[in-house]
Amino acid sequence: MSQGKETTVLLLSLLVTAGIAGGGYWFFSQQKSAIVPATTTPDSSPQVTIGTATPAPTSANLNLDTSLPNPNILEIDGSTAMVTIVKALRNDFSQVNPNIPTTYGIPDGNPNGSNKGLKNLIDGSVAIAATSRPLKAAEAQAGIQLIPIAKDAIAVVVGINNPFKGNLTKDQIRDIYLGKVTNWSQVGGTNQPIRVINRAVASGTRVAFQDIILLGQEFSPDGPNFITWKQDETTAILRDIGDNGISYATVSQVEKQEIVRIIAIDGVLPTDVNAVKAGKYPISRSLFLGVKKITSPVSKQFIEFALSPQGQQIVQKLGFIPVQ
Repeated sequence: MSQGKETTVLLLSLLVTAGIAGGGYWFFSQQKSAIVPATTTPDSSPQVTIGTATPAPTSANLNLDTSLPNPNILEIDGSTAMVTIVKALRNDFSQVNPNIPTTYGIPDGNPNGSNKGLKNLIDGSVAIAATSRPLKAAEAQAGIQLIPIAKDAIAVVVGINNPFKGNLTKDQIRDIYLGKVTNWSQVGGTNQPIRVINRAVASGTRVAFQDIILLGQEFSPDGPNFITWKQDETTAILRDIGDNGISYATVSQVEKQEIVRIIAIDGVLPTDVNAVKAGKYPISRSLFLGVKKITSPVSKQFIEFALSPQGQQIVQKLGFIPVQ
């Protein structure tokens, strides 16, 4: 073939190739524009803040009548396990609603536990109750509504110098608190009596522990090595636990304490947030704010604030698990 013909053929080949490539690019680009990657689906969960933002689902389903006038002081009482959460929420809420101060406890600074907090809500002494347990039937019939704002784990603890270094099963802990196991040697420890310190009757943490661990059975009666604490408090219990004692508290109250050691239950620690979220740790619970179904606008706003991104960030920073 002559050089001129070869040149002509080569040019035609290039033109055909370019045409095919161009057509292929056009077809691909049209198809690609119709594809929506699965990972780009937006999160449809609404967020909530004080003001005009869309309320979170839990808040939107409150069905509260907010026809009561706002109080001069927003009074709250309840769980000692929720002291840090409520304090932080109050501090930040006051920046949004500076005209309505808040208190926690009667008197302020002395929360009376979940049971008393709910009683004070029912009789009108406070506008909001913080509780670490669900409602009893009579409380629900009194027109109280609970809104979960966080999730928490209950830790079982022994003294830092306790010779027992193992972990316990849920059944072993049940038998200890039923009075069936009374010596550390029965669970793999040294031969010394187990000194059980139970939380006060007013404690919501006690109620949750009894429901989950004892399956609703009654605790062992008090005796030389079984003590029911009189006040709903944690620090005093930890100081009294000694080298052979055992007790329990919300994990955020004990995980940074140097005088006690947290015991793994069925091989899982309550400080493992992922395990708690997945339900692998056996003693976990929800934490609630409760109001009457007929309440004030500011009471509902406080709960909405607790469920807002800012409120849930507070929950997480304090070592609890957010619900939103």
